Amino acid sequence: MHAGMSMITLQGVALQVVRRGKGAPLLLLHGGDGPQDPLPFFQRLTERFDVIAPTHPGFAGSKIPEHFDSLEDLVYLYLDLLDGLELRDVVLVGFSMGGWAAAEIAVRNTSRLSKLVLVDAVGIKPGDREARDIADIFGMPSPEVAKLMFHDPSQAPNPAAMTDEQSTVLAADRIAHAMYTWDPYMHNPKLRYRLHRIDVPTLLIWGASDGVVPVAYAEAYRALIPGARLDVIPNAGHQPHVEQPDLLLEHILSFADR
Repeated sequence: MHAGMSMITLQGVALQVVRRGKGAPLLLLHGGDGPQDPLPFFQRLTERFDVIAPTHPGFAGSKIPEHFDSLEDLVYLYLDLLDGLELRDVVLVGFSMGGWAAAEIAVRNTSRLSKLVLVDAVGIKPGDREARDIADIFGMPSPEVAKLMFHDPSQAPNPAAMTDEQSTVLAADRIAHAMYTWDPYMHNPKLRYRLHRIDVPTLLIWGASDGVVPVAYAEAYRALIPGARLDVIPNAGHQPHVEQPDLLLEHILSFADR
């Protein structure tokens, strides 16, 4: 436990939540790289928002509940979190698999949301059965994954520089990431037919160099959400919060202030 972190129990599930900052509520759903609260981007976000950042169960040393077996479990967990905290007019921001979860939340219920931001989100399959719309990051060597994930692969975490404890957490994060996203791989076949239900202003933000889900994927996603717009960030891959945090923040603030 550290500053701003608390444990919230929802339907028997113990959820780690970091809450920091003042301003409009912003629910931040992290991607497969894990919680963002140690990053400078997160600190900057707390200067403008009341940031509520849960850790997906299974990440950062937390436990996966026995009955969890898909991303849908996260979706209903976070719907319960919104209700439990009695949040209103929330800016919902999701990254990668967290973006997928955010989209799934929004197609179910937007009554507590004011805006939706999807950052390099997965979750749909625009192409046919044979098309590889999303890179198989679990089946590639780490150096190849880094080339897909980052505009500058030197920004990727270096396993050789990690402590044993950090390596153990990373391995557990990878297991949790796969559990939530593996079958079907990184998408819900039905989500594309439900995105029309999203009735809050929606912004997609994408790294221009994303090799996991390229900008063409983002354009297909945007076309399925009524009135959504797409902003592309240069010199960034799948994790613009790491490579271009200031630019990413500018896009989020500009959208939130509209």
